[in-house]
Order: sequence, then structure tokens, then C-alpha cells
Amino acid sequence: MNAKAFLFVFAVAFLPFLASAQGFAGLGQSSDGFALPDPDTRFSFPDDHGPHPNFRIEWWYVTANLRDKDGVDYGVQWTLFRNAMTPSGTDADQIWMGHAAVSGPDGHYFDERFSRGGSGTAGVSSEPFEAFIDEWVMTGSDPNNVRLHAQGSDFSYDLSLQASNEFVPQGANGFSAKSHEGLASHYYSQPFYKISGTVILPSGEISVTGRGWLDREWSSQPLSPTQTGWDWISLHLDGGDKMMGYRLRDETGPAYTVGTWISRDGTPTPFVPGELTMTPIEWASVADRDVPVGWRVTLPKRDLAIQVEAIYPQSWMSTAVPYWEGPVSFDGTHKGIGYLEMTGYE
Repeated sequence: MNAKAFLFVFAVAFLPFLASAQGFAGLGQSSDGFALPDPDTRFSFPDDHGPHPNFRIEWWYVTANLRDKDGVDYGVQWTLFRNAMTPSGTDADQIWMGHAAVSGPDGHYFDERFSRGGSGTAGVSSEPFEAFIDEWVMTGSDPNNVRLHAQGSDFSYDLSLQASNEFVPQGANGFSAKSHEGLASHYYSQPFYKISGTVILPSGEISVTGRGWLDREWSSQPLSPTQTGWDWISLHLDGGDKMMGYRLRDETGPAYTVGTWISRDGTPTPFVPGELTMTPIEWASVADRDVPVGWRVTLPKRDLAIQVEAIYPQSWMSTAVPYWEGPVSFDGTHKGIGYLEMTGYE
């Protein structure tokens, strides 16, 4: 496909969410003709590591909290998005988008890639596992044991990720509600990665180790048309437990908040909607807009009351769909590190 034709296809597929502040892929659009999440569905691996082309949107999303030998923090992101233009399920009707980023003391570096399905330049296979767009790749025997690579004009990274526990379903056996109306996605995570490898920045090559988190999610209309974006956190608690939580902001009323507590042995306990609270307490000017970079997070049933702070507040992704994504630290009743994503701040 020539460049002009590709840009036309990209505009047709992505214009609805480029024109709004509703996060990725126009998630409040109609799902007409596409498959819908079913609460009776149970994950089947390795098949569910691969694509689900009858659903409109999908992603393979890795974030990593890393440190060098001197204790300096770095954050890494690797993401592959799939967006279907029609519900046909054919390769040619899929548009792929990749995001990669590194946050560090010298700045936030990122890049973005696009590809048309069927072109051979992007895709996902489940066994052996491989997700790629151009030379960016996440590959291994399965997503529990992978190599991760990406590069941009001023950064690159090569990382080895190995998980110590199995995949964790989010929500009710992987059916993750996003609103009181029942809109939802299929969603599972791998929050137990141990990571080692190298990051290359303009200042040089850096050996790093740390912890990572994979999110896998697919749906066709997970958000309500009135929901304007989300604030999502993944937390590695010093005691070994994990927590995922998010609030979906709604222009007509209170935010919808939900998440999962994940014990150190991998057992998930979903939250009742509203049980988790996330309150912005500190704002910063980021890319000419005000963004909350400090949060108070409480979960009374787990005696959790923490303050979450962005390590690098300027971690803005000036991509086709702009958003904030970067590493955080937290303290209070619990301490640890994690990642924060915020969409819809325009």
C-alpha cells in the first residue's frame, strides 16, 4: 500500500477517536456488527494470547519499572494495538498501531508505528508467541517468558521478561465491567515479570533490572459514550502483592472505579465498584495541559491508604492519541512502585 492510501485507511479507522478525548480507539463508539464480551467466556491459552479479529479493539500492553546499578529509576512501555475497520475478521480490515517509550532522569522518549493488516509488517501469533510491528517485537515460547525490543530515533531497549506466576484474570473470571450499564472487556494480566536487560539513551547504554506488568484486553465498546477517559494504576507492593485499579471519568456523574487485588501467589480478588477511591491531589503543566501527577488511593478492605506520585511528571505521549504514561512510586500504609496511565486530558 502506498503512503497516501495508507493514510486514508488510517484516517477512516482512527478518525473517530482522534477527534475526541475518549482515550484509545473511540471506545465509546457503537459496537454494531462486532463481537461482544460474554461473562460466560473463560480464557483458553495459548489461543487467547493471539488476536481476536471479530472484536473491534485489542491490545498487548507491557509496562516496566526498572533501575540501574546506582538506583536510578527508569520506566519502559511497549504496546501493540489492533483496531478493526469492519467486523469481517479479515487481516486486510485490521489496522495496527505500536507505541514504545522510555522515561528517565534525562527525559521522556517515545515513538509510534502504524501498519495495515495482511502486509506482513505487524501481527500476533499465539504459539510460539510473537507480537510485532516492524522491528519492534515481543517474542518467546509464551508471554510468560519473552524478549522485548523497541527502538526510536533517540532510544532503544532489549529486555528479558520472565514470570514467576500464571496469568491473572481481571474482573469476574476475565469479564471486566467498565460501567454500571454493563459495558465490558475481556481482560487478563501478567503482573509477576522479573526483568533484566539494557536501555540505550543519548547518554549511553544502561544495564537495568526490575519488574513488569502485561495487560491483555479486547472488546468492541468497553466505554459508555459519556465516559471521557480513564486513570489506571498498576502497583507492585513491597510485600509481594499487586494491585490494579482504574477510574473511568463520566461527564454526567461520578467516576466508575474498579480493580483487583492480586496476592503474592497470584490469587485475584476483584473490587466491588466504588470500593476503590482515586483522588487527584497534585497537578502539573504537561504539554500545555493540566494533568494530575499525584493521587490519593484508598481501599479500606485492604487497609490501604497511599499517596501515588509520578516519578517523571513530564511523561507525555504526544502520539496520534495523546495520553500520559509513566512510572510512579507510592507510600503510606503500603510502599512500592508501579505505573500510571491517564487518557482524555485535552
